[in-house]
Amino acid sequence: MWIYEKKLQYPIRIKRPNPKLAKYIISQYGGPDGELAASLRYLSQRFHMPTKETKAILNDIGTEELVPLGYQ
Repeated sequence: MWIYEKKLQYPIRIKRPNPKLAKYIISQYGGPDGELAASLRYLSQRFHMPTKETKAILNDIGTEELVPLGYQ
């Protein structure tokens, strides 16, 4: 198992906010080509796979795509 500790490795001090870059980064998580969309596609496709092995692979890939979303 693992222990979740929500702390930063390095202190962050934002001197100049960049809304355009922030919008791009957020779109990578929640946009049409983002992590969440990819994860949901993999997880929904697993129900149509003919063998247990392919279902397991898509399940693993789909849950792996969710990992970056947990580090915010």
